[in-house]
Amino acid sequence: MSKMKNNLYDMLLHNALSKRSKAILTLDLMTKHPVGIGDHSTDDFYNNAIEAISNLSDANDELETIHKYFEK
Repeated sequence: MSKMKNNLYDMLLHNALSKRSKAILTLDLMTKHPVGIGDHSTDDFYNNAIEAISNLSDANDELETIHKYFEK
């Protein structure tokens, strides 16, 4: 793999891994430490949960695509 393609692969991979970690951390915070969320309405809580699970799904899809098309 060329250096440029390798750099692109690394950037895309780390971006997707970061997105996945952030989503998992958000869901963990929401389920195990809800007091850490602060002063939000239940609607905010629901929307944050929906956004986190969507981000997790997107990140997993991105990782699958990266591995499929950028195999080292």
